[in-house]
Amino acid sequence: MSTIRTFCRVCEPSCGLVANVEDGQLARVQADRDHPVTKGFACAKGIATFDIHHDPDRVDQPLRHFDGELRPASWDEALADIARRLQRVLDRHGPSAVGLYGGNPLGFNALGYLSLGAWLGQLGAIRSFSAGTQDCANKFAGSQAVFGSRTVHPLPDIERAELIFVIGANPRASKGSFISLPNMIQRLREAHQRGATVHFVNPRRIETVDGGVGDTVLLRPDTDVYFMAGLLHELRATGGWRREVLDAHGTNVDELERFVDDYPVERVAEVTAIDASTLRDLAREIRQADGTAFYMSTGANMGRQGTLAYWLMHMLSLVTGNLDRVGGNLPSIGFYPNARAGKADFGAGFFESEFGRLRRGNLPGNLLSHYILDVEEPIRALVVVAGNPLLSIGGEERLRKAFSQLELVVLVDLYANATAEYADWVLPAADQFERADLTVIGLGLQAQPFVQYTDQVVAPRHERREEWWIFARLAQEMGLDSPLDRGGAEEHWGKYDHMLAASGLSLEALRASPGGVIELPGLHAGRFFDEVVQLPDGRVDCCPEAFDTARRRCREMFDEMRGVADGLLLITRRDSFMHNSWMHNVPGLKKAGHDHNPLWLHPADAEARGLVEGTEVRVWNDHGEVVLPLALDEALGRGVAAAAHGWGNAGAPGMSVARAHPGVNINRLLPVGPGSFEELSSQAHMTGVPIRVEPA
Repeated sequence: MSTIRTFCRVCEPSCGLVANVEDGQLARVQADRDHPVTKGFACAKGIATFDIHHDPDRVDQPLRHFDGELRPASWDEALADIARRLQRVLDRHGPSAVGLYGGNPLGFNALGYLSLGAWLGQLGAIRSFSAGTQDCANKFAGSQAVFGSRTVHPLPDIERAELIFVIGANPRASKGSFISLPNMIQRLREAHQRGATVHFVNPRRIETVDGGVGDTVLLRPDTDVYFMAGLLHELRATGGWRREVLDAHGTNVDELERFVDDYPVERVAEVTAIDASTLRDLAREIRQADGTAFYMSTGANMGRQGTLAYWLMHMLSLVTGNLDRVGGNLPSIGFYPNARAGKADFGAGFFESEFGRLRRGNLPGNLLSHYILDVEEPIRALVVVAGNPLLSIGGEERLRKAFSQLELVVLVDLYANATAEYADWVLPAADQFERADLTVIGLGLQAQPFVQYTDQVVAPRHERREEWWIFARLAQEMGLDSPLDRGGAEEHWGKYDHMLAASGLSLEALRASPGGVIELPGLHAGRFFDEVVQLPDGRVDCCPEAFDTARRRCREMFDEMRGVADGLLLITRRDSFMHNSWMHNVPGLKKAGHDHNPLWLHPADAEARGLVEGTEVRVWNDHGEVVLPLALDEALGRGVAAAAHGWGNAGAPGMSVARAHPGVNINRLLPVGPGSFEELSSQAHMTGVPIRVEPA
């Protein structure tokens, strides 16, 4: 039996793994105790990649939809038919008729990401959708407007901070987003033990609080913007703004002050459900702390004002002097200084469309069905890579209608998931053990920077193929330029070799290092304003002009929220045993309590509505209706309902475990279409959604 060190590609920490291989087959997967950064940590989802690799439900050869069934075919048949039908669409309708949906795992696939982009570029296809507009598009937009680059995201210096705010995140369940920090909850526990104060700001009391790590400031859903604006107002009123920092590094400070003037803590308390005295206490803690670190994640991202929320988080760090200081928020450089690569003029990044002003790049996922059903030049062929848009986007019924009208649907994935119901072809992708890879996902996001290369651990089983090869072969079939006509994968690896050279590294050096890992210099202060900020004047824009309309709408929404205390607001509940569609087919992750997705309510909210735990309830609003079991949770704030999204697998043709435990697609209750996403970023509105509940 041989032992091969590799790394996980489920989420951003890229935790080190050790794979045992026997007779060319993957025999065991465990955490890498010798990894210099992840140090033997790997979560249940990372270890479950072993089960995914061996799952008998995996797509192991190309499948063609014929007479209502998915039937095996050869790669030559599949690629020839897809190329012919794509070319027919292009010839008749042009490149706007071809669309792409890319799922989360694409970001963890160094070669697949490059190959897909090169292929789409040759097609001229620009109608691209991704899972990013469901969870994090606001962060790219916010940082581009404030710092001049979409790739700049200063990290909380948890190891040295005296005060830590974790806003809209549950690190115990979801580990972390836009921060590559193995075992984040343990790092917060260690910070607490050395005397740091940790505040989780969330509509639900985080489980870790019960374990003695910090406290939760219960917040009304979708009011994160007002919480942070209130803190900024109170800090300014009490001398908490560092004027010397703003004079040296900020522009449009007066406009920021005018914005926060509207949000004194007494007014903010009316909509956030956080009393004014608590807000004052929190501001005082920030003033007095020797280092305050701020972190914000998907719970705030998914609101109606995610970009403004991220902007104000950056401002809290800047005005208090905690940006680019030890114990505050620091830049992470990694093996390649990528701030310049993400440089762009935020104000110029929009265009007028059939649905109003949209941001360039990935289109809002909430408009996918509209670009198929409601435009003069509709999408007629859709390629889906490592994604399941039927369930991950709101408006399932509308998506079903749209997908059924497409001339061609191609799904490249590990499984025939729910979206495969409408796929003409399902192509079998290799998994993380069956391809070489590089830790590109952590670039600029690692709390302790490192870079790791992994060779293929085992050869792809059956007829599975790497994504880069699939799109390189499609390029050949369509008579386009293809790396397979030259150096193959090495052409793509050459681009990463060029990036590694910025740190004096190379793929050769990585391959020769123990475990393929090289640790890099850690976070340090003193370089952010001179080296990282990418705006033309080298300063931080404290109140971007492009936010003017959004700021006016922010005031209008505040007035709409004031005094509205009845009703329920739905949030997403994170589950430590679920991450994406693949995890739904792992029997070991369907433990008691994790085999369905109930609606969670505070006991008092259930009692007020005559609802009994364990019974089914009807949940509805203007967007949809579902029926699911009720569960009670005293950790929820009053007026808050919670449910996990990504379920609803009753029709997934190739996922027997997921079909046996289908759950309910709570995204049926989400708004779609114009007005359902934030204009600044295309980020979908997925939290704080009003619902009504009654006995089923």
